[in-house]
Amino acid sequence: MIDHLDLGRLEARDPQEMARLARAVHEVGFLTVSNTGLSPARIQQVMESYRAFFQQPEAVKRKVDMARTGSNRGWGAPLSEQVDPDANPDFKEVFDCGYELPAEDPYADRGLSVYAPNLWPETPPGFRADIQRYYGEASGVAMKTLRAIAAAIGRNEAAFDNAFGTPMVLLRGNYYPARPDWAGEKDFGIAAHTDYGCLTLLATDGVPGLEVRMPDGTWEAVTAQPGTFVINFGEMLEFWTDGQVKATLHRVRGGPDERISVPLFFNPAYDTNVAPPGSGQVISAGAHLTRRYDETYVHLQDKAEERG
Repeated sequence: MIDHLDLGRLEARDPQEMARLARAVHEVGFLTVSNTGLSPARIQQVMESYRAFFQQPEAVKRKVDMARTGSNRGWGAPLSEQVDPDANPDFKEVFDCGYELPAEDPYADRGLSVYAPNLWPETPPGFRADIQRYYGEASGVAMKTLRAIAAAIGRNEAAFDNAFGTPMVLLRGNYYPARPDWAGEKDFGIAAHTDYGCLTLLATDGVPGLEVRMPDGTWEAVTAQPGTFVINFGEMLEFWTDGQVKATLHRVRGGPDERISVPLFFNPAYDTNVAPPGSGQVISAGAHLTRRYDETYVHLQDKAEERG
């Protein structure tokens, strides 16, 4: 079962809610949460901003096509991402934006793709301002959730805070069309995968589609109306907590209706060591994330092969 939690009660460190959180992060790796301070109306507004972008002609979206870059900023066309090498490239479209480095930031002159400049479209009007505003709002919710998780697994609630000064936070809009007639067993909106980073905060328009691999091996559908968020965890947080937090497989097969979802991938700074505490290992958060992006985005797969 996927637990539904109340962020207000988690912030108050309510013992029963914290116990449910500890169980959810360790046993399932997925939960839903409400009472975050972001209203259903605000989430619906964000969904409509992304919908207006995706409904534009392809020629307009191509002006910010990430395939022309060495990073994952801008629009990703259908079949531009392959999360499962045993499946076909995913048939969804995406729009990605990330943390914008100040010119004086120490990372600014290192040429790191995870901090690449954003590609913003000229239309629809107000798109950039609305998405940038939501980027900050959602990051605040993610940080509150991560502090609650730190407390739930027996760490100081601020244990992760210092790692997020220059975060590799990525905000994505997903557009899943109705499942195409040509789709076969290896075709997905997004194929089965675990997320790569730390914590994912997912807003959806309420249309079903997301499925989670449960501990017994079955796939369970997860739906959330605007204002309720789905939260799951990536490989990085599983390393970083020495398995106290679980990264779980999930997928979107696609159904009869189109679907919009907006995940915020909440990741720490590039040089953060996310190896298990006390292990003596070094796992660079940025190197891990870069490698996984290079494996996933079709245009970066080609560049990785050239470098290899």
